[in-house]
Amino acid sequence: MSPSPMFTAQSLPPTSHTTFHLRCQKPPPPAACVSNTRERTRTLCVASSPDERSGKTTRPSSDNYHATIRALNSKGRFPRKSLGQHYMLNSDINEQLAQAAGVEEGDVVLEIGPGTGSLTNVLLNAGAFVLAVEKDKHMADIVSERFMGTEKLKVLTEDIVKCHVRSHILSLFGSIRQTDPETRYAKVVSNLPFNVSTDVIKLLLPMGDIISEVALLLQISMQEETALRLVESSLRTSEYRPINIFVNFYSDPEYKMQVPRTNFFPQPNVDAAIVTFKLKQAREYPQVSSTKSFFSMVNSAFNGKRKMLRKSLQHICSSVETEEALKRIDLSTTSRPEELTLDDFVKLHNLIVKE
Repeated sequence: MSPSPMFTAQSLPPTSHTTFHLRCQKPPPPAACVSNTRERTRTLCVASSPDERSGKTTRPSSDNYHATIRALNSKGRFPRKSLGQHYMLNSDINEQLAQAAGVEEGDVVLEIGPGTGSLTNVLLNAGAFVLAVEKDKHMADIVSERFMGTEKLKVLTEDIVKCHVRSHILSLFGSIRQTDPETRYAKVVSNLPFNVSTDVIKLLLPMGDIISEVALLLQISMQEETALRLVESSLRTSEYRPINIFVNFYSDPEYKMQVPRTNFFPQPNVDAAIVTFKLKQAREYPQVSSTKSFFSMVNSAFNGKRKMLRKSLQHICSSVETEEALKRIDLSTTSRPEELTLDDFVKLHNLIVKE
């Protein structure tokens, strides 16, 4: 699957005039420093550009590198690796992320991990009502203070995988519908911390009754193709996993574009990608007697990935019954899980799982 032609990734210019020193005792003046002496002694120092040293005044674009540093300085913060914090420095990428979800005036948008508010700014400028969920209290304070003049932003200091997302979205719907009764579905737009990406996808995709679109900027965890493989069924490969079945069960996914790592601060070791998920309504889900038993069967099948299904599913039915079911759906009796499509798994489930 090739990236959608409507988007083109942009990389920031090489940072040859900007240097990072994680432990600077004599930073070149003037410099912006981020430190957190209570937690650690490391300090980030940003050297001035040639224009700044020559006395020329330049007006940085909104939410660029220096604006991000200033925002972090305001709370004495440093990006926390444990929270997967990598801040977007390119406003054009934020614009394209919002476009990928089709954000329009009056939309309700859930943003996960707003950071310094660069994407939040784009969403608010598009006229959206934004529900921002930020685990880091200090970053939540930055976003709240930055947009304190707007009534279209609600910031929650919570862990997205532990908070009651559905309740918060429905509550926001309730207040908005007093003025806009047509509001029916929310959208999710986020530069997602890579360490929670799978958990967030599993949390959000089954919410097709209240969410229509999910557009995520995913930092790729292992290799460039990971985000592509998340949305593309790569049969007969080692990358084909239960998450592929899950994603396609609940949504129509699409890989939009690659985003070079140079657009983030701090720069990660890998690139990122914009991926969208058009959520299905319950009536559009594959017909299974129970989603719980279906995904339990899928997970069991992949637990013994190199095992034949007739062996890995023995706790559900006998090997003979599994072989017979595979024959009935025109598959080999020696089939392994990575050889089955979503539709194959649905048919197999409906033949061997007794409710």
